[in-house]
Amino acid sequence: MSTYTDHPTPEGLLVRGTVLIVPGRGETRATYDRLGRRLAADAWRVRVLDAPATDPDGWATAPARLGTRLSEALAGIGADDVAEEARASPARPLVLLGADTGAAALAALLAGPELPAAARPDGVVLAGLPAPGTAAAPATAHDWDAELEVRTACPTHRGRLTDDAGVHRGALDSPVPAALLTAAYESDPGVPALLLTGDADPLGDPAALARTTASLSRARLAVVRGAHHDVLNDLQHRAVAAEIVTFLETLRNGLVPLVAVESSTW
Repeated sequence: MSTYTDHPTPEGLLVRGTVLIVPGRGETRATYDRLGRRLAADAWRVRVLDAPATDPDGWATAPARLGTRLSEALAGIGADDVAEEARASPARPLVLLGADTGAAALAALLAGPELPAAARPDGVVLAGLPAPGTAAAPATAHDWDAELEVRTACPTHRGRLTDDAGVHRGALDSPVPAALLTAAYESDPGVPALLLTGDADPLGDPAALARTTASLSRARLAVVRGAHHDVLNDLQHRAVAAEIVTFLETLRNGLVPLVAVESSTW
């Protein structure tokens, strides 16, 4: 059984790069079908992995296990998109995108020695990082409506989560180890980073993310107005996807923005 979901690019278009998505607590690969399709429509090859395990005993080895899974997911990806001699490698740039604990695990992986060379990205997107010192969400394990309120105001996303039998209800109550969050907030990933957070996320801390962004060598923080914890899938998902595509295209251009606003009256 496959442990990832592919979103291929439109036929006939040159693949612009590769994006691997790592979901967060309680989420499934289907949670990112909408985002995956949107990025793929812009000719980015997208592959979605399973979320990292949330059992307390598994977090200590989560970064190392994630590194192995990333390497496995990259094996043979996009083999039909490149020349015969290059088929052992994914289309570059390679960007790793994580949400919630998926973002925290990616940040810890990039900060440590467990990252396989084959999975070394050219950029990273960290969305919905839980705030430092946040042991768990409000008590939502037995109140699905309360958990949805923490996650999103988007009725479509709420319906998708509710109808997905694979979604682990109450997962936001799973504590995030302090060591994992320390790695996410205090380590430099060593590659260009886009951090995304919602200003209505009860689990987030935009001020802490701003301090982290200022300490990194190449990073940008985007705060989404009105967005909840599932910042990639909330009501503002179109604008968020556009922000991600802008980051991807800027990364392809050596971090030089392709569009510069020279004059505006709004």
